[in-house]
Amino acid sequence: MTGTSPRASGTRTQPAEPDWAAATEETVEHLRAMLRMNTVNPPGNEIVVARYLEQQLRAEGIETRVFESAPGRGAVVARLRGDGTRKPVILMAHMDVVGVEQDSWSVDPFAGIVKDGYVYGRGAIDDKGMLAANLETMLLLKRTLVDRGVVLARDVVFVANSDEEAGGDWGMGWLVGNHPELLEAEFAVNEGGRTRVVGGVPLYLAIQNTEKVPHVVEMHVTGSGGHASVPLLDNPLWRLGRALAAIGAHREPLELRPTTREFFGQLARVSPDATQREAMADLVSTDERRSARGADVLAAIPVFDALLRNGVSAAIVSGGIRSNVIPTSAVATLNVRTLPGAALEDVIARLRAAVDDDQVDFRVVERGEDAPPSDFESAMFRAIAEATRAVDPAMAVVPYMSTGATDSARLRQLGIQAFGILPFPMDQNDEDRMHGHDERVPVASLGFGVRVIFGAMALVSRYSS
Repeated sequence: MTGTSPRASGTRTQPAEPDWAAATEETVEHLRAMLRMNTVNPPGNEIVVARYLEQQLRAEGIETRVFESAPGRGAVVARLRGDGTRKPVILMAHMDVVGVEQDSWSVDPFAGIVKDGYVYGRGAIDDKGMLAANLETMLLLKRTLVDRGVVLARDVVFVANSDEEAGGDWGMGWLVGNHPELLEAEFAVNEGGRTRVVGGVPLYLAIQNTEKVPHVVEMHVTGSGGHASVPLLDNPLWRLGRALAAIGAHREPLELRPTTREFFGQLARVSPDATQREAMADLVSTDERRSARGADVLAAIPVFDALLRNGVSAAIVSGGIRSNVIPTSAVATLNVRTLPGAALEDVIARLRAAVDDDQVDFRVVERGEDAPPSDFESAMFRAIAEATRAVDPAMAVVPYMSTGATDSARLRQLGIQAFGILPFPMDQNDEDRMHGHDERVPVASLGFGVRVIFGAMALVSRYSS
């Protein structure tokens, strides 16, 4: 096992080194079993996965509880107990998945098929792959540490939630509201990061320590209606189209947060693309003109540009009842993602100015809640970094602000230092399949992920900060 230290808590015998080939195979089988359980949310039906997890954990003698937050909605909380020297650490993932357009898949998305070195299925990346790796980590901690007399310095708490893909009210929200005592912890590890392969080489593991805040804003437009045979200048659809075009051309101002500055500063040293390296170095410089120039170059890469400013995306457009009737109203739904600490009202004010039409009304439909960032110099971050480098010494480990929302925000609001990882090395093509067609995860990457999660949990649970 990597990372031995004289500061281990209560070790009576040397821990066994896991059989990583066997652990990878076991992880694949757990993942395939859970992929075959259709937990598309809505309706979720996560209880079937919860019962599977309960069976696997209890078979190893791990203390496990299953809760049913609503009919068919499950939550699992399992615990490997330590001596209480330090506060617990949570290992978390969610059991629900998004829907599929089955005709667009080359395989059955609920069959758990292994093909050409990949495991295919809805949730293979988001988030049943992480769920399987977390399960395997708990089993390995029990077999190779606890069963061999290693006394953990802190409890390791396994949490599997429902409803993450629909906001989490019946998952993490329910647990926070009904069983907050089970979530008392110093650290948590969840989804939300990235492990990026560039040019066929694993380049960096990004650890999410903060995330953008999601909001839903509607634009409402009214105007004269009538027979479509007589065109009208104040047709609400024309007005809505002009408003959408104005927002599409609008750019929110550049804002560099500490996490993002560190992220790009470190990538500037390792990126294989010379243009990107120069742009990243420019971006994090103290020269405002250089920084703006770097941002302009990175704007061509959407996943990077989204880290630099508030994001606005048109998501739904509705209006009209039939082809020969001009409607009297139309609505566009915008997905707005604000940077941590940014005010939604300021974004809306800039959008209103860009549209410049007092007949367009902006209405906040859903407002996300901000959460403080987690410390990327903490013991948990260092443990993940050390575990990663033990597997691949050449890989950079960087802090990361995710553009997507996760359950970690609820934990950060409770004062828990939460960190998001996706510890499966993938290139952009495979990562883009998340929520898309033919979602898949490389078998070898699952093995890498288990080694990273296990290593990080062992380090942070055995050694003092």
